[in-house]
Amino acid sequence: MDQKHASLCVPAEAAFARSVRMTAATFAVSCDMSVEDVEDVRMIAEEGFVYTCATAPESVEVRFSLERGRVTMDFSLGDTEPSDESVDLVRVLLSAVCDEFAFEDDGSTLHLVRASGESDGE
Repeated sequence: MDQKHASLCVPAEAAFARSVRMTAATFAVSCDMSVEDVEDVRMIAEEGFVYTCATAPESVEVRFSLERGRVTMDFSLGDTEPSDESVDLVRVLLSAVCDEFAFEDDGSTLHLVRASGESDGE
C-alpha cells in the first residue's frame, strides 16, 4: 500500500469521540493491521481526541497518514494548556501504547503513531 492521507474535522464535543474512534479503526483495517492493533488504534484515537478537547479548540482536526501496517494521527491542538489530572492518565496511556507519542515543538500538534506489532516487542 502506498502512503495515503485523509483528514477528519469534528466539533470538540464528547459526542464526536465515536466518529474519531471508528474512523481510525476503519483506516487501521485498511492498512492490514491485526485485530489487536486495530483495537490499539481505536484507543489511541479516542485518547488523542480526549487530550485535544482538553486544549479547548473549537473543533478537532485529525490528519491521518496510512501505510501498510502503520497509522499516523496528527491532532491539531487548541491554545489552552490542559491541567486536569485525567489528562495525565491520557499521557501515560498514549506513551505506553503508541510507537511514537510527541508534541510539535510549537505545541500545536499531538503526533501519534501505531505500527503493527512494534509496541508488542515483536
